[in-house]
Parts: sequence; C-alpha cells; structure tokens
Amino acid sequence: MIEELFTDLFRIEIPLPQSPLKTLNAYVIKDPNRNLLIDTGFNRKECLEAMQDGLRELSVDLGKTDIFITHLHADHFGLVSKLTGKSCRVYFNRPEMELIESFEGFHTMIEYAGRNGFPEDQLEAALSRHPANLYGSDWLPELSLLDDRDTIDCGPYHLQCVSTPGHTAGHTCLYEADKKIFISGDHILDDITPNIQCWMDEQNPLKEYLESLDKVAKLEVDRVLPGHRRLIKDHRARIAELKDHHKQRLQEILVILEQGRMNAFQIASKMTWDIVAESWDDFPVSQQWFATGEAISHLKYLEKEEKIIQEEENTIIRYKLRNP
Repeated sequence: MIEELFTDLFRIEIPLPQSPLKTLNAYVIKDPNRNLLIDTGFNRKECLEAMQDGLRELSVDLGKTDIFITHLHADHFGLVSKLTGKSCRVYFNRPEMELIESFEGFHTMIEYAGRNGFPEDQLEAALSRHPANLYGSDWLPELSLLDDRDTIDCGPYHLQCVSTPGHTAGHTCLYEADKKIFISGDHILDDITPNIQCWMDEQNPLKEYLESLDKVAKLEVDRVLPGHRRLIKDHRARIAELKDHHKQRLQEILVILEQGRMNAFQIASKMTWDIVAESWDDFPVSQQWFATGEAISHLKYLEKEEKIIQEEENTIIRYKLRNP
C-alpha cells in the first residue's frame, strides 16, 4: 500500500513475512533534486519487490535517492544493500556503527543469557534462525554518520535528528519542527510496545528509553510516523501509556520477587506477555529470548534504583528484593 501523508511525503508498506510486526512503514520524501527514503525492510525477495513496486509507482529514481536508517534491526536496515547506488548517501547513527564494527557474533550474548538462566543450546539454535542472520544486509555500504540535532534537508522538509536510545543503543528519529512531524522508527509505536532488551551488565536501556520518551514529549508534534502499524496523533498520550506500561512491568517484577530469589529466565516465565500460548514452555524460543531480555532490562533498572540486589553464584545471576 502507498499513501501520501503530506505533500511529497509518502508511506510504502513493506511486508515482513513470518514476523509478528506484519509490515514496515518505509517513508519517501520526493524532491526533483534528491529524494530521501527512510528505512527499508528485511533483505528478502518479498520486501525488495514491494519496495521496488512502490518506488516505481512513485517514479522515484534510486540513482537520485539517499537513505536514512533509524536503527540497526534487520527489518529497518536489511534491504539497504539492495537499494544503495553509487551516488547514494546512507545516513546512520554513530553508536550503532561502532557496534557493527566491533560485532564478533552472538557468543557474548549467548553466554550472558546462560548466566541469566536461559538454556544456551536452545538460544544458539534460535539465533541461527534470527532475522539478523537470515535477512540482514549483504554488505555494509559507506555510512554517513549523524549525531543528535544534525539535520537533513529534502525539498521543503528540514529534518532534525533526535537521538532516542533505548530500543537500540543509537536509535535516531527525525523531527520536522515547522510541520510538527515526528518520524519515530521503533521509539514510539501505537498498539504495540517497543521491545527494550538488555544483554550486558553495564547497560541500563530502560532508563535510556524512559529518558528518550521524556525528551520527545517536550517536542511539539501533530503527527507521529512510526516504523510499524498506525500513525499516532497524540504523541504525549501515547508516551504516557508507554511509561505506564513499564511502570506496571517494574511493579510486576517486584511482586514476583516476593516469592524469593530468581534468575531472569525464571522471572520472565512468571511475567504477563501478550503471546497466545498455554504456558511459558509453549512460547517459541525466540519469544522467550525477547521476554528474558526485556525482563533483564527492567531488573537492571530496579537494581540501579536500589530496589533489588543482584547476586552471582556458580556463574548464575539471580535477583532478590533489597528489603523483602
């Protein structure tokens, strides 16, 4: 589906087969001199065909088009290698460029998951089928790195980068102040909550995410253009809902820990998730992984707030209430 949202600003829905997200919203700003494409889809045939059909219908020449990627996840970044031409500039954020350069595989994450109670053999098998492995970019184009408050001009649109870490380390949105348009990637979504995972002891992504929400709430926005699902009219109301969701998650974990000391995998198994399954054991391993990563992000937040204590015994990390 192609939809003109504002003058010369279009949405192309890109299918995401076998993903609960269903589709990606790719955005195109048309300009006679230089177009801008925002986010791409998985590196797979269905996504490429939908993107090519949409660009063809809009008469967009990829030879005169630059690309902005909100964050490194494969449903946003994966297709960039198929769309990048010789004269194309690919805009990306600095923190995640550094992550790409230092990435040596999933073994560190798998080891940390094991320390948090996750069966490592199951996770290793699941990650081999992960979209980042199956549908990531074929090669890494030269990236033009942007920082918070840097700008991109395309036709009548003056887009300012807004750094919003949380969902990923360098997640970056685009804000058009005059037109009050906010292109949010996965930072703000409407009927689903962005997954906030943590797989390193020194990280506190939930704190970063909540601070990023507060940062965006201060902006004057009439319409949010998210990476998935419906457009959002009242960004402050949605931000309040997202903050309340995480407040409830934090409280739920504190109640669970009243039962005694547990690792993150055990805690995640007792939390409430919007997944159709009779029990935790019936969750797909990939969903158990997402849930455990989200549980860890909330546990790290509670630990930094001195509500809980982390203990390690025989390499396994467990958590308990500070004042049971």
